[in-house]
Amino acid sequence: MNTQQKIQNRPDRELKLGLMVTLSEHVLAELEKVARLGLETCQMQCWAPHILTADLAEQAVQAQERTGVQVSSFWAGHSGANVWNFAEGPQTIGLVPLDTRTGRIEELKRGADFASAIGAPSITTHVGFIPENSADKAYPPLVDAIRQVASYCAELGLGFDFETGQETPVTLLRTIHSVGTGNLGVNLDPANLILYGKANPVDALEVLGPYVRGVHAKDGLYPTDGDSLGREVPLGEGLVDFPLLIGRLKGRFHYRNPVTIEREIEGQQQIADIRRAVELLEPLL
Repeated sequence: MNTQQKIQNRPDRELKLGLMVTLSEHVLAELEKVARLGLETCQMQCWAPHILTADLAEQAVQAQERTGVQVSSFWAGHSGANVWNFAEGPQTIGLVPLDTRTGRIEELKRGADFASAIGAPSITTHVGFIPENSADKAYPPLVDAIRQVASYCAELGLGFDFETGQETPVTLLRTIHSVGTGNLGVNLDPANLILYGKANPVDALEVLGPYVRGVHAKDGLYPTDGDSLGREVPLGEGLVDFPLLIGRLKGRFHYRNPVTIEREIEGQQQIADIRRAVELLEPLL
């Protein structure tokens, strides 16, 4: 059975199910892996903006055509350090650090160009540890930086989606209103809200529900100390209540975009955990 047939023979789903993949010169192989799992979409991430060439974009377009797997959002990373903890994260992640901000604005714009070239409807990214105090002097310049990228996306007909994680839902909502470009959305990573100790994901929908444009199917546990994030675990073994979360997204907020499985390990165990996630999610979709 070829990959196109596998996608055509998938179970009927109200919501499409996808997988997070990493962009490289092996983009066709990555999308074939998605298709072999019987999944229809992917989010494509890249933390190396220098590889975003026209040739690679054409390969990504052809890979989508050959496999039938569509890129639901281009996850635009940036160069430089990213330290995923509470001690060094505020100084390294996203657009928040001032010393790397200018270069990262341009890298995210390059990501937007790539997203447009491959037919993705949006870029998604971590902005970083947004100040919770709106009177913080660092807040207005950060809003301006986000607005530069989001406005550029709007010119290309793209959305700009904040992935949840480093900020509370209220801080993210305020930032969306402050930036105000009209093309802003949220990529809800429920595990991140737990890993960073920021919110219960289901409760976060009360604040962010109308803005959710993408969802990561990832699970996790709360932090146990003040320096390290909580622990990511296989879907179904953490604290995310996926039946309640997806049910509320569909019923109350009329969410109809893809649900993207993300498992941040590698190797055969990753594939096994992804297959188990598909089994758990399909009845909910």
